[in-house]
Amino acid sequence: QVQLVESGGGSVQAGGSLKLSCKASTVINSSCKMGWYVQAPGKERDLVGSIFSRGGTPTYADSVKGRFTISRDIAKNTLDLQMNSLKTDDTGVYYCALDCTWIGGIRYWGQGTQVTVSS
Repeated sequence: QVQLVESGGGSVQAGGSLKLSCKASTVINSSCKMGWYVQAPGKERDLVGSIFSRGGTPTYADSVKGRFTISRDIAKNTLDLQMNSLKTDDTGVYYCALDCTWIGGIRYWGQGTQVTVSS
């Protein structure tokens, strides 16, 4: 079973930047998707953005378009989330995910990393 380990969370003022990184423990099926989700306090876990494991063009939630960038490094087996122009509404626990549900598999989650954006 794959393990996903996130790092890079922390506290930052609005307008600042953070970079999150997710390290996968095994080779990942190229047809699966990898992505980042955020769960704000008392809210559902929502998709931030995703990309095919093999790479390509990421897809983003409207709320983060133009501010966040997902990158997949196959050689390092990592998935990064560069977050710029952070807003207080971006606060939450960010989870790395490997999503194979669309090809009949399951979804794997990392442990999450806290991002706190203050005004």
